[in-house]
Amino acid sequence: MKRIVILISGRGSNMEALIAARDAGTLPVNIVAVISNRVEAEGLETAAKSGITTHFINHKAFAGREAFDSRLAECIDEFEPDLVVLAGFMRILSDSFVRHYEGRLINIHPSLLPSFPGLHTHQRALDEGVRIHGCTVHFVTPALDHGPVIIQAAVPVLDGDDEASLSARVLRQEHIVYPQAVRWFVEDKLTLENGRVRIAAELAEPPVLISPEIR
Repeated sequence: MKRIVILISGRGSNMEALIAARDAGTLPVNIVAVISNRVEAEGLETAAKSGITTHFINHKAFAGREAFDSRLAECIDEFEPDLVVLAGFMRILSDSFVRHYEGRLINIHPSLLPSFPGLHTHQRALDEGVRIHGCTVHFVTPALDHGPVIIQAAVPVLDGDDEASLSARVLRQEHIVYPQAVRWFVEDKLTLENGRVRIAAELAEPPVLISPEIR
């Protein structure tokens, strides 16, 4: 069974979705550690209650990003993970860190990349008047919120939506597609070819999830 390490900065609701999928038997992984850069992250307690080893590494204790990332990588590598999963880890990672985990570092972003990289994605989508929004699971590259896409989920932007309602609609899809993407990875159903993700042809699940509200 493949080993994963999850990085969080807060509640870690996507981490919770991964743990729930593991416990339900639909995600065949060994979650060997959860690491946070914030001691107050609620997800650390959640992980500990689920029997997962937790670590806190304070980024403020280091002189710069490279020094913190070096210590973080040392901690991660102690667990010999096959995959590192970013689940609301609110740090921009250095190029050297990303390259160290090339092909085995994934993230979920609350927009249909390449649209709306960075922060405040839901409000920006509303401000731009888009009619379809969503989330993206992707392999991490040195470019911020960029990298080969594994799976996306699309939701409608409804009349009367505000940032909170749109965020909640997207988050429900995040909790579906992130366990899906991790399962494909740990079952060796993903390959990277020329910067694009190829998914095994025998899989029934599509790499794009369309919310029933759109249909």
